[in-house]
Amino acid sequence: MDVFEELVRLRKLGRKCALATIVEVGGSIPSFQSAKMLVREDGSMLGTVGGGCVEAQVFTAAREVMETGRPKLLSFNLGQNDAYENGLICGGQLDIFVEPITPQPRALIFGAGHISKSLSKVASLVGFATCVVDDRESFANRERFPEADEVYAGEYEEIFPRLAVNEGSFLIIVTRGHRDDLRVLRWAAGTPARYIAMIGSKRKVITVVKELEKEGIPRQAIERIHAPMGLEIGAVTPEEIAVSVVAEMIAVRRNADSNWRQLSKSIFLSDRGKALLQ
Repeated sequence: MDVFEELVRLRKLGRKCALATIVEVGGSIPSFQSAKMLVREDGSMLGTVGGGCVEAQVFTAAREVMETGRPKLLSFNLGQNDAYENGLICGGQLDIFVEPITPQPRALIFGAGHISKSLSKVASLVGFATCVVDDRESFANRERFPEADEVYAGEYEEIFPRLAVNEGSFLIIVTRGHRDDLRVLRWAAGTPARYIAMIGSKRKVITVVKELEKEGIPRQAIERIHAPMGLEIGAVTPEEIAVSVVAEMIAVRRNADSNWRQLSKSIFLSDRGKALLQ
């Protein structure tokens, strides 16, 4: 199996991995410059950078960069004594660059109205793969969403099984009404999505949350929801709302907790909001 083909496959599946590449060589080494090794999230590997102590240390570094998202440069000096003890009788030097390969974040937008049009465009511009879902074919179509990676038209419950939701998924609920919002949110709360957001006033959010609680959905699942969605920037127009929401998505994607938690207008992040839900 080719390293690059597997890298692309894992990325499409939403799986993390790390790629190690020999970038600098001096003297004799048990491999060659540009040799690559892919380390999957489950610990399995594809390819090689020479074996022995080098590969063991690269594997450890790969697990670390997958966790932190920050690359590392490793340097090895295969002196005769060390090389012999580790089965690498070469005596050269090499540098290996280990980089995290993260899946492209995916924005699933439920509802294909005027706000969704702007959301899909802005999210695509900043690197999200976008998917638009609506139960109206006259709204969910390629003419309205030419930049979207996927567009689905049909009953939400029929489409849900076709959506591969994982820890890199961002779900944005902007359907045409309270009933449809609730349909989608009921399903979304049970997914492993990294970000779940719903449009609406605080009064609407409280009403929806109370309905979900009556249905037995756990509070910890409900508290993951960003609602009302987006950062508080005074957004009014569909385009401004899209900027607000995508800014919040970026903050979550980049783990900018200290910033977006201060700016977010999510009712679940405030003591007042929690009190209203009692």
